[in-house]
Order: sequence, then C-alpha cells, then structure tokens
Amino acid sequence: MKNISLTLLLLSFFGTLSFAQKKPDVFKTLDTELEKARVALKTPGFAVAIVQKDKIVYSKGFGYKDVENQVPVTENTLFAIGSSSKAFTSAILGVLRKEEKIDFDARPGKYIPELRFAEPWMNEQIIIKDLMAHRTGLPRHDFSWFMFPSESKSELIKRIEFQEPFTGLRQQWYYNNWMFFLQGEIGARLTGNSWEQNVKELFFDKLGMTRSNFRIPEMEKDADKSFGYSVELDGKTTKMDYYNIAAMGPAGAINSSVSEMSNWLITWINGGKFKGEQIIPEDYVKEAMSAQMVVAAGTPSKEHPDVQFSNYGYGWFLASYRGHYRVEHGGNIDGFSASASFFPTDSLGIMILTNQNGSPLPNVVRNMIADRMLNLEPADWLGETVKRLEEAKEAQAKAKAAADSTANASLTKPSHILMDYTGTYEHPGYGKMEIDLKNDTLFVQTGLLGGFLEHKDYDTFNMYLIYQGEPNKDNAFPFQFVSNMTGDISGLKAPLEPALDPIEFKRTPKENELSVDDLKKYEGAYLLMGVQEVKIYIKEEKLYAFVPGQPEYELVNIGEHEFNLKVLEGFKVKFEEKDGEIMAVSFIQPNGTFRGERKKIE
Repeated sequence: MKNISLTLLLLSFFGTLSFAQKKPDVFKTLDTELEKARVALKTPGFAVAIVQKDKIVYSKGFGYKDVENQVPVTENTLFAIGSSSKAFTSAILGVLRKEEKIDFDARPGKYIPELRFAEPWMNEQIIIKDLMAHRTGLPRHDFSWFMFPSESKSELIKRIEFQEPFTGLRQQWYYNNWMFFLQGEIGARLTGNSWEQNVKELFFDKLGMTRSNFRIPEMEKDADKSFGYSVELDGKTTKMDYYNIAAMGPAGAINSSVSEMSNWLITWINGGKFKGEQIIPEDYVKEAMSAQMVVAAGTPSKEHPDVQFSNYGYGWFLASYRGHYRVEHGGNIDGFSASASFFPTDSLGIMILTNQNGSPLPNVVRNMIADRMLNLEPADWLGETVKRLEEAKEAQAKAKAAADSTANASLTKPSHILMDYTGTYEHPGYGKMEIDLKNDTLFVQTGLLGGFLEHKDYDTFNMYLIYQGEPNKDNAFPFQFVSNMTGDISGLKAPLEPALDPIEFKRTPKENELSVDDLKKYEGAYLLMGVQEVKIYIKEEKLYAFVPGQPEYELVNIGEHEFNLKVLEGFKVKFEEKDGEIMAVSFIQPNGTFRGERKKIE
C-alpha cells in the first residue's frame, strides 16, 4: 500500500473547492421525506444535521427520544454514537505525531511495554498504523469485552496475549475494537491523561462540544437525552438499557448530538480547521481519509453501478458514492445507531443519530440527503430497504416454522449428572463464567450477561443469553463440554469468535467450604495397594495428603467425600464411608485408580 501514489487524489481534497450553495427549496420537502423514512423503517426517533463548508444548513429531530411519554427528538438530543467515536481516538495519535511524540511505524510495545500478542511475529511486526487500519491479522474477539467487560485497562491488555489471529499481518482487513482500545491507551501513556481527557481537551473543548460525554451517568443526567430501543421486524418496540462499555471506551463510548457532531464534520471538511484554528494536523487529515487497507472488492452492483470500492483509512470507511468521494463511519451500540459522513471535495457533511438498535435508517437517510445535496437523480433507497426488510421478515417466519416443526427433545443424555457441569470456566483471553445448577437447570453468568443451558446432544448444550432482561431464543451458542483422562468435566468449547475454532474454557469445580470438624473424619493413614502408606491430615484448617517421596497436596472438596488435588488437574481423591466411618480412600488419576484401606488406630 505504501507504493501507491496518492498525490493526485490528495491534491483534489483541499484545492479550491467549488460547491454550489443549496437554495432553501432543496429542504422544502425534506422534512416530509425523512419522516416517511422513519415511519417506514419503524424507527422510534432520530436527528439529522447537514453541513456545508463551515456552516450547519439544516438540523432537525424526528420522532421520539422517549417513546412511552411521546417526548420529541431535537437537534440537541444526546444519543450514543458507538463506533463513530473511533475517528476521535485515532485523531489523538495524529495530534501527538505532529508533536513528535509518536511514530506510526513503531511497534505498539514501544508505548505499552507490557503488551504481548499471541504470536512472536505479531510482537515483532505489528506497527501503530496496523492498529488504526484493522489489519493486524486478529479477528474481532468482541465477546471478550462485551460479555466480560472490565474497568481495568491492565486486565484488558493482558487478555490480548491470548487472543489468536486468524490470518497474517496486512493480509486481510478485519474490524477489531481491541486495537482502538490500544490506541486510546497509547495516547493516555504519552499525555499522562485518560482517553476521555484527551478527547475533551483536544477536540470537545475546541469545537464547542460542551454536552458531549463518555459515561452513562453523564448521559442520564442530561435533560435532552434519548433512550435506546430495539425494534423487531414486526415493529414491536422495546426500551433497552444503556450499555456500559467500561475500559473499552476508545472503541465507542461517546454520547453526542447532531448539532455538536456537526462541528466535528466541519473540521474534517476544512482540512482539520475549525473557525480558523488547526484542530487536527492537515497532513494527518489527508492520510486518515486516504486508503490504508482494502476492506472488500467493493465492485459496483447492477442496481447501483455508481457506488463502488470499499477501503479504510484511520477510523474512517472510504467509498465512491455515485462519482463523489465519501468518508464515513457508522456506529452501533445497545439501542442506538449512527452515521457520520462527509464528502471532502464537495464540502458536504451529514450526521445522523437514531435510538434504534442495529437500525438501517442512518444509511438510508444519509443516501437520500446526499442525492439531494449533490444534485443527483434520487435513487429509491427507502423502497429497496423496505423490500429487504419484508423479505427478511418472511425468511424469519419460515425459519421459525421449520424449527418448530422439527423440534424434538434430545434422544441422548449427558454423560454426567447436571451438578458435574457446574463450576468456574475461564479463558485468559476472555474471562470467567460461572455455571450453577438451580431447579434442574444450568445457569450461566459471565462478567455481565447471564444465560441458561438447554441440553442438545450428549455433552453439548445450547446456551441462550438473557439479553436486556429477556432470553434470546433466536440465537443459541452451542457449549460443548469436554472431559479429562479420568472422565471428569474439565472444560467447555464455545464458538464465540466466528473466524476461529471454538474457544476453550478451562473448568475449576466449585469448592465446598468444610469446617475443621468436618475434615477431621478423613484424617489418618491409608495403605495403598497394601504397600504404600499415605497420610491424610489437617494443616492450617485445610486437608492435605502426603505420599512419601512427593510434596504434600492440598485437597479441595468438590462433593460428598470427594476432593480434587489443588495443583494437579485430572487427579482426585474419593473417600468411602461405612456405618458413619471413613473406611478407605481411592486416588483417581489418569494412569488408574489406586485404593487404600484406612489403617486402624491401635
């Protein structure tokens, strides 16, 4: 990519720009058309702003920010902007490069010394630019932060070492929120300020973005904020809780309004300047909105031969929209969707924020407005989208009917009783999940989300997340439990990253706390195979086993008369009781079971 000359392209961005000022009549029917789109797409509410050169020429809210109380959206209503935050994160590094504090060709480990990737080549070859352009070879690993959120940046950095790549460096573009978390942390290390402080001081304060913020409590106390909603294909609308993105903030934590985000777009349209002040270095602006990685072929379709190529810069997607160079980034986070876009050679910017989860509206409205503002023959973007949604609705109904007609109870049984599947399951690149048995059902709890297991086949169960207070029965994660050499459940495999084989979590059985009095009944000497004497004793209120010639082993109770050897996986001890007395012990290990009678005290 470095050998591609961008000279002609970049000269065109910031040369003398000619943009015919739109007459007021271009907006005459826009309100009606946008409200029509909102209704057709079943969107609770949204706001839109249009900027030309250095001015907001149109801004308006549609629908409701609070559906239950029918409170209208305004151009100042705060929404979560999700991944539209990413351009702010990368721009921090652009400012720091201008100050000669960072080298984009340096390894990330130069600025975060404790950072390690899963493979040696990644540690040696990945550079800052690769983080900014989604080209590290790592897949998303999104469930690692979404299901197991953390406020600890150090903990998140440690997880990256255990997240496997799926391809080589710069071989394939693949979206990755983790690499934007790292950019935010690099900026913080270099300035001594948090990512939030950097964004506020470098951009918000200078652009008059006084109400834009980063945290749910700040969002909640603002009088003009929107709630988020999910909307099913049949139109059913449900209020959603705000999602706390925690330490992953640099990937998508900003809350803002279209009126304040307009100043951000004006800055990019004008080569990094706002009201005469150079906010973002001009050379960085040019580089960030130039192709750094090919996303996909982006070939023109039969329906839209003039929409083509699909590349990525730094925090921005790039495309040719009907002969016009478009820079854009969307955003999706629980209950909200967004689109920030601008056309640099046309001095046009379009900002759309909506309170609909996974909404198609931002792209539809963006294209409808672009056609008007660029004097293009309007395409039927709304009609095409409505048609696709109707087709999806029909396909969903057919799939549900097919699933219902073939649904049968499993003809097989798990290899263990349900209690044997309980415990703590951990993967160092993800986190811990707890599985407990309640009323004959296995329940799962991750760092954030809960769920329950439904038996599917043998040791495979379907895990259904309880998301936003409701079980998501339309999507199941198959959990395949695995056993060790002694037949005990030792872990589970779950397909949490589509680009890789299932992620394997290691099981630690639940430890039962026994009193010293409870432990005393196991104390004594046992003669294994009639030859080897083993001593069981209490030390510091814990039970230990000692075999001559070996270290002492702490025993951890996992069930009635059953203990694991704390430091040896696949080894356990089981005591035998008769007439209320412990009579024998069996050491169960991968190479066999060794039984010993308890020696009588004379």
